[in-house]
Amino acid sequence: MAQRGIREYDAKRMLAAQLPKYLTGEFHYDAKVALVGPDADMGELLKSNAWLGETKLVVKPDQLFGKRGKHKLLLIDADWKKAVAWIKDRMNKEVEVGGVKGRLTHFLVESFVSHKDDEEWYVAIRSEREEDIVYFSTKGGIFVEENWDKVKHIPVPILADPDAVDFTGQLADAGKRRDAVAAFLKALYRFYCDAGLGYLEINPFTFTESGDVVPLDVVAKVDDTAAFDCRAVWGNLEFPKPFGSHASKEEEYIKYLDEQSGASLKLTILNPKGRVWTMVAGGGASVIYADTVCDLGFSKELANYGEYSGNPSRELTYQYAKTVLDLMTREKDPKGKFLIVGGGIANFTDVAKTFTGIIQALSEYKQKLVDGKVKIYVRRGGPNYKEGLAKMRELGKTLGVPIEVYGPETHMTKIVSLALAG
Repeated sequence: MAQRGIREYDAKRMLAAQLPKYLTGEFHYDAKVALVGPDADMGELLKSNAWLGETKLVVKPDQLFGKRGKHKLLLIDADWKKAVAWIKDRMNKEVEVGGVKGRLTHFLVESFVSHKDDEEWYVAIRSEREEDIVYFSTKGGIFVEENWDKVKHIPVPILADPDAVDFTGQLADAGKRRDAVAAFLKALYRFYCDAGLGYLEINPFTFTESGDVVPLDVVAKVDDTAAFDCRAVWGNLEFPKPFGSHASKEEEYIKYLDEQSGASLKLTILNPKGRVWTMVAGGGASVIYADTVCDLGFSKELANYGEYSGNPSRELTYQYAKTVLDLMTREKDPKGKFLIVGGGIANFTDVAKTFTGIIQALSEYKQKLVDGKVKIYVRRGGPNYKEGLAKMRELGKTLGVPIEVYGPETHMTKIVSLALAG
């Protein structure tokens, strides 16, 4: 499971759409939220969200970092005109948050709700191996960490019926809101499961005078492998980069290919001038290969991190390999470079098919590989691996660069030490 942070805007949008399915009329959450990006037309935004001009507003950056009030990045109880001016003053400005520098590019605008300070509660849900844990405290907001000893831990066994969990009995300190809080926690847990979340935190949530629930600050992470099952719940869900990071056009291209396929294609460029490049099959294998390169003292030379897995087509593997090779051969190094084409023993990925795509890309970059003094080391096993390895050995006779090819009889990471030994 790969947990990926999502915007607060998306978490609140989904929560508002799904809560009515789980609540039986006790209360509701009317999410009046809008996302403002760098290219937003503020006039059009107001036309499509008339409430922006009819109520007081809260404005804050929505870029996967917290403590926005502490960093003076929170506007409260403002009208639309003031909100627009505040955003324009900060859009694309560089700020430092928690030691990380980045540009402000997205802002959440939502309706302002006044509430009592003594009705700020904390809830979080986290998945563990054998159960989910619901955390609850009546001391929410900025005081939750100081009062962590007062946080209730409510376990929910995997596959358990939420209706069988006694939320109400564990909320004696919730006072007159006890039944409403219990209903909200139960509904929130159902949402957590149906939305494929791996983590959810609302700090704080409160209630309006009329009794409707209001989640003030929300942090959420989804399991990105649940995309197929949860597409209807997620809607148009974006996975933003962590604050301060910037995706290259090549990383964005591989991300695009990944989103168009049921396979998994990932690429992160660590050091474009690095000498050690990897083309690894499998998410677990990618971690092992990267760790091995670093363990052997070549962490500063590791150029990229990524994977191709889930039985991608020949064409997808070709496009992935071509992207990596293009990056690898842009700059020469007098010491030469290494390409590690590795992986474990595949369960269902067709090694011959994926290797055909890689071989096509290697053939197209033949001269650049020769000019760049590249050495290639291959290790793979799985369906049709003998055919795939044979094709790779045949390529070695004509490519003009050294290719060493190994099968499952060789330890998975042995090729790393063979490559870097010299």
